[in-house]
Amino acid sequence: MSPPLSLSNPTTIEKFESLGARLIPLFNPGNASNMTSFELHPSSSRQDEVEGVPGTKADIDLIESAGHGRAATHADSMTARLPQAHRDYLMERHGTLELDPIPGMSPADPYNWPEWKKMINLILVAFHACMGTFTAAGIIPAYSDISTGLGVSMQKASYLTSLQIAILGGAPLFWKPLSNRYGRRPIFLISLICSLVCNIGCAKSTTYASVAACRALVAFFISPASAIGSAVVMETTFKKDRARYMGVWTLMITLGVPVGPFIFGFVTYRVGYHWIYWILAIINGGQLILYLFFGPETRYLGRGIDSKESTRKIEYLSLRRIDPTPFSWFEFVRPLTMVRHPSILIPACAYAMVFLFGSILSTVEIPQLLQEKFELNAEQLGMQFLGVIIGSVIGEQMGGVLSDFWMSRRSRRINRKAEPEFRLWLSYFGFALTIIGMIVFLVCTQESPSGHWNVTPIIGTAIGAVGNQLVTTVMITYAIDCFPEEAGNIGVFITFVRQIWGFLGPFWFSHMFENVGVAPSAGIGSALVVVVSVIPTTFLHWRGRVWRSKE
Repeated sequence: MSPPLSLSNPTTIEKFESLGARLIPLFNPGNASNMTSFELHPSSSRQDEVEGVPGTKADIDLIESAGHGRAATHADSMTARLPQAHRDYLMERHGTLELDPIPGMSPADPYNWPEWKKMINLILVAFHACMGTFTAAGIIPAYSDISTGLGVSMQKASYLTSLQIAILGGAPLFWKPLSNRYGRRPIFLISLICSLVCNIGCAKSTTYASVAACRALVAFFISPASAIGSAVVMETTFKKDRARYMGVWTLMITLGVPVGPFIFGFVTYRVGYHWIYWILAIINGGQLILYLFFGPETRYLGRGIDSKESTRKIEYLSLRRIDPTPFSWFEFVRPLTMVRHPSILIPACAYAMVFLFGSILSTVEIPQLLQEKFELNAEQLGMQFLGVIIGSVIGEQMGGVLSDFWMSRRSRRINRKAEPEFRLWLSYFGFALTIIGMIVFLVCTQESPSGHWNVTPIIGTAIGAVGNQLVTTVMITYAIDCFPEEAGNIGVFITFVRQIWGFLGPFWFSHMFENVGVAPSAGIGSALVVVVSVIPTTFLHWRGRVWRSKE
């Protein structure tokens, strides 16, 4: 039994002195200017900020929330440790202290932005990400016209899309380290300027080789937002809203695939395929103007409220290096090291397989499967992508809003933060819908009489798109929930896996249809989804928490 405390006891005096040394910094107003955002699992850019908070995890685990009869969360304890000035600032700015992560005391901190500003920035970044897949898939209705105009086969014309799909997967490895050093905004501006120029090059090119070269450059320069968009979402949103915001970004990436052909089918039929490239250049110019005025910097390194730089300069006018950390060659391949984490690798592979059959198959193969069979012109062909568009929007409501509600409801029920694995329950619905949609699409396509169009294959693509978008949002959000400090690397890695697998698919789809048949190919696709997506996700659901605890 411990002896009673006595002020005459030297040991007791030493304990009080030690306690006082730890408490004094908490009530020192001078610390207020140095307080910045606190993340439960901080990224490297905010690591030094978290270390400024006194106390240890062991102390945090002992804290109880007064009057609630439950253990305080990490965020609760860190809020309790903030100086009064910081607490007052957060209350004035957000109306609550229940924030995770905890913002700093600067209006330049993206967590402190008003909701409208966050949403405008998110829409710009998400639309930028959409332009990658939009540009790649936009020429699908024009394959026949391109093959005639450039004097190549229709199969070779389709390689102009496959080429961009592959580059969209690898190019982000180059852009991510640059965006970490110079910020997101300068990279996005450079991306749009160069994409605009290269799209003009595509419009003016007269040979297959020159078009392919310009298309490759467009893919390289338009790619940053499709990968580092996940980091932008992490840098601007609180955890309670993360799936909803992440869903907007992932939805736009998915919608780029069907919306491009849908719109440019009309363009190709009415004014010719060269106008596809001119319109893309015009869109890039419009994006550039909007970014200049409404696209602030989101990579905030915590300069504090005493920074001599104005908020506007930090957000819009700072086009210099913001992180002095030296470059290393390892940074350019670091996203690929995410392969060692099962909680990232399994969602990436599961998502890539679903994306292949729920999006790539039902878009890239439509000219081969439907155009000749139903004798469709370019305009009519573009309208076949409407099912994927509708399905993707419906799927996002399930994957984003429903996913956040699902996790919040679980947290309230168990009176603590829900484990990331609980989100995976929703993915099984996505897998099932993807398989059902693929079967309906392929079987109905084969069974439909030639020359007589019917809507059933398009219903199949819509069902598959619902499943694809549901899996997309759930899997990406799950991986980032497990390793929030690796959000940027996770985005690049998942994009790499998805795009490379999506690049390879069209090369063997046609052989599969020829050797197996269109309808029987649904069996192969279903088996691949079960083996690569469903079974590994089941194991992740069962063992994910244990695997994460060992990492």
